[in-house]
Amino acid sequence: MQMDAGLDTGPVLAQRALDVGADEDAGTLHDRLANLGAEMMLASLTEIEAGKAQPVAQPVAGATYAAKIDKRETTLDWSRSAEELERAVRAFRPAPGAGGVLEGERLKIWRAASVSGHGAPGEVLRAGPELVVATGQGALQILELQRAGGTRLRASDFLRGRPLAPGARFG
Repeated sequence: MQMDAGLDTGPVLAQRALDVGADEDAGTLHDRLANLGAEMMLASLTEIEAGKAQPVAQPVAGATYAAKIDKRETTLDWSRSAEELERAVRAFRPAPGAGGVLEGERLKIWRAASVSGHGAPGEVLRAGPELVVATGQGALQILELQRAGGTRLRASDFLRGRPLAPGARFG
Protein backbone atom coordinates (compact mmCIF):
# COMPACT_ATOMS: atom_id res chain seq x y z
CA MET A 1 0.00 0.00 0.00
CA GLN A 2 1.21 3.51 -0.75
CA MET A 3 1.13 6.19 1.93
CA ASP A 4 -1.26 9.12 2.00
CA ALA A 5 -2.62 11.53 4.63
CA GLY A 6 -5.12 9.04 6.14
CA LEU A 7 -4.57 6.01 8.35
CA ASP A 8 -4.08 2.97 6.08
CA THR A 9 -6.03 4.66 3.29
CA GLY A 10 -3.49 4.86 0.45
CA PRO A 11 -3.72 3.03 -2.87
CA VAL A 12 -3.07 -0.72 -2.75
CA LEU A 13 -0.34 -2.25 -4.88
CA ALA A 14 -1.21 -5.89 -4.22
CA GLN A 15 -3.72 -7.94 -2.29
CA ARG A 16 -4.63 -11.60 -1.91
CA ALA A 17 -7.57 -13.42 -0.38
CA LEU A 18 -6.74 -16.13 2.13
CA ASP A 19 -9.07 -18.82 3.47
CA VAL A 20 -9.10 -19.26 7.23
CA GLY A 21 -8.99 -22.92 8.29
CA ALA A 22 -11.68 -24.36 10.55
CA ASP A 23 -9.24 -24.83 13.45
CA GLU A 24 -6.91 -21.94 12.65
CA ASP A 25 -6.32 -19.35 15.35
CA ALA A 26 -4.92 -15.82 15.41
CA GLY A 27 -1.40 -17.14 15.97
CA THR A 28 -1.30 -19.53 13.03
CA LEU A 29 -3.06 -17.02 10.79
CA HIS A 30 -0.54 -14.36 11.81
CA ASP A 31 2.31 -16.62 10.76
CA ARG A 32 0.74 -17.46 7.40
CA LEU A 33 0.02 -13.79 6.72
CA ALA A 34 3.57 -12.80 7.64
CA ASN A 35 4.99 -15.27 5.14
CA LEU A 36 2.54 -14.22 2.43
CA GLY A 37 3.23 -10.54 3.16
CA ALA A 38 6.97 -11.04 2.74
CA GLU A 39 6.45 -12.81 -0.60
CA MET A 40 4.07 -10.10 -1.81
CA MET A 41 6.43 -7.33 -0.67
CA LEU A 42 9.26 -8.74 -2.80
CA ALA A 43 6.95 -9.14 -5.81
CA SER A 44 5.59 -5.59 -5.38
CA LEU A 45 9.06 -4.06 -5.08
CA THR A 46 10.08 -5.86 -8.27
CA GLU A 47 7.00 -4.47 -10.06
CA ILE A 48 7.66 -0.94 -8.74
CA GLU A 49 11.28 -1.10 -9.87
CA ALA A 50 10.19 -2.30 -13.33
CA GLY A 51 7.57 0.47 -13.55
CA LYS A 52 4.76 -2.11 -13.77
CA ALA A 53 3.04 -1.45 -10.42
CA GLN A 54 -0.60 -0.38 -10.77
CA PRO A 55 -1.88 1.27 -7.56
CA VAL A 56 -5.61 0.78 -6.95
CA ALA A 57 -7.51 3.25 -4.75
CA GLN A 58 -9.21 1.75 -1.72
CA PRO A 59 -12.98 2.28 -1.47
CA VAL A 60 -13.96 4.76 1.24
CA ALA A 61 -17.30 3.04 1.93
CA GLY A 62 -17.08 0.32 4.55
CA ALA A 63 -13.73 1.43 5.96
CA THR A 64 -13.54 1.23 9.74
CA TYR A 65 -10.93 1.79 12.40
CA ALA A 66 -9.90 -1.34 14.32
CA ALA A 67 -9.37 -0.27 17.91
CA LYS A 68 -7.00 -2.09 20.24
CA ILE A 69 -8.66 -5.13 21.81
CA ASP A 70 -9.91 -4.36 25.30
CA LYS A 71 -9.52 -7.09 27.95
CA ARG A 72 -13.29 -6.99 28.56
CA GLU A 73 -13.86 -8.15 24.97
CA THR A 74 -12.06 -11.41 25.72
CA THR A 75 -14.61 -12.52 28.33
CA LEU A 76 -17.03 -14.89 26.64
CA ASP A 77 -20.67 -13.81 26.56
CA TRP A 78 -22.50 -17.11 27.06
CA SER A 79 -25.71 -15.67 25.56
CA ARG A 80 -24.02 -15.74 22.14
CA SER A 81 -24.14 -18.87 20.00
CA ALA A 82 -21.68 -21.71 20.52
CA GLU A 83 -20.35 -21.15 17.01
CA GLU A 84 -19.59 -17.48 17.77
CA LEU A 85 -17.91 -18.39 21.06
CA GLU A 86 -15.76 -21.07 19.43
CA ARG A 87 -14.64 -18.48 16.88
CA ALA A 88 -13.89 -15.97 19.66
CA VAL A 89 -11.69 -18.55 21.41
CA ARG A 90 -9.72 -19.00 18.16
CA ALA A 91 -9.61 -15.25 17.46
CA PHE A 92 -8.06 -14.47 20.84
CA ARG A 93 -5.63 -17.44 20.86
CA PRO A 94 -2.79 -17.32 21.74
CA ALA A 95 -3.06 -13.76 23.04
CA PRO A 96 -4.73 -12.09 24.77
CA GLY A 97 -6.79 -15.26 25.25
CA ALA A 98 -10.53 -15.76 25.62
CA GLY A 99 -11.88 -16.59 29.01
CA GLY A 100 -14.70 -16.92 31.40
CA VAL A 101 -15.41 -16.80 35.08
CA LEU A 102 -16.43 -20.09 36.67
CA GLU A 103 -17.92 -19.60 40.10
CA GLY A 104 -15.70 -16.57 40.74
CA GLU A 105 -12.51 -18.02 39.24
CA ARG A 106 -11.12 -16.54 36.01
CA LEU A 107 -10.16 -19.18 33.43
CA LYS A 108 -8.45 -18.84 30.07
CA ILE A 109 -10.07 -21.05 27.45
CA TRP A 110 -7.53 -22.30 24.92
CA ARG A 111 -9.59 -24.68 22.77
CA ALA A 112 -13.29 -25.26 22.39
CA ALA A 113 -15.79 -26.77 19.98
CA SER A 114 -19.42 -26.07 19.17
CA VAL A 115 -21.60 -29.05 20.13
CA SER A 116 -25.30 -29.74 20.56
CA GLY A 117 -26.93 -29.09 23.89
CA HIS A 118 -29.23 -26.64 25.57
CA GLY A 119 -29.65 -25.00 28.92
CA ALA A 120 -29.36 -21.59 30.50
CA PRO A 121 -26.42 -19.66 28.98
CA GLY A 122 -23.30 -20.32 31.07
CA GLU A 123 -24.72 -23.44 32.74
CA VAL A 124 -22.40 -26.44 32.91
CA LEU A 125 -24.26 -29.27 31.19
CA ARG A 126 -21.62 -32.01 31.50
CA ALA A 127 -18.59 -32.04 33.74
CA GLY A 128 -16.71 -35.27 33.30
CA PRO A 129 -14.91 -36.48 31.44
CA GLU A 130 -15.80 -33.57 29.14
CA LEU A 131 -16.75 -30.02 30.04
CA VAL A 132 -19.80 -28.73 28.14
CA VAL A 133 -21.39 -25.33 28.77
CA ALA A 134 -24.74 -24.10 27.47
CA THR A 135 -24.77 -21.02 25.26
CA GLY A 136 -27.46 -18.85 23.74
CA GLN A 137 -27.66 -21.34 20.90
CA GLY A 138 -26.13 -24.79 21.28
CA ALA A 139 -23.33 -25.62 23.68
CA LEU A 140 -19.58 -25.15 23.88
CA GLN A 141 -17.33 -28.06 24.73
CA ILE A 142 -14.25 -26.67 26.44
CA LEU A 143 -11.29 -28.80 25.37
CA GLU A 144 -8.34 -26.97 27.01
CA LEU A 145 -8.28 -24.33 29.70
CA GLN A 146 -6.00 -22.69 32.24
CA ARG A 147 -6.36 -21.20 35.69
CA ALA A 148 -4.69 -17.86 36.37
CA GLY A 149 -1.01 -18.63 36.99
CA GLY A 150 -1.61 -22.30 36.25
CA THR A 151 -0.72 -24.76 33.52
CA ARG A 152 -2.71 -25.23 30.34
CA LEU A 153 -4.78 -28.41 30.80
CA ARG A 154 -7.13 -30.66 28.88
CA ALA A 155 -10.63 -30.29 30.31
CA SER A 156 -10.58 -33.87 31.65
CA ASP A 157 -7.37 -33.13 33.61
CA PHE A 158 -8.79 -29.85 34.90
CA LEU A 159 -11.92 -31.65 36.13
CA ARG A 160 -9.85 -34.22 38.03
CA GLY A 161 -8.39 -31.39 40.09
CA ARG A 162 -11.56 -29.30 40.28
CA PRO A 163 -14.67 -31.45 40.11
CA LEU A 164 -17.82 -29.69 38.93
CA ALA A 165 -21.43 -30.68 39.03
CA PRO A 166 -23.86 -30.03 36.19
CA GLY A 167 -25.55 -26.74 36.94
CA ALA A 168 -22.34 -24.93 37.95
CA ARG A 169 -22.21 -21.53 36.25
CA PHE A 170 -19.88 -19.59 34.04
CA GLY A 171 -20.55 -15.89 34.42
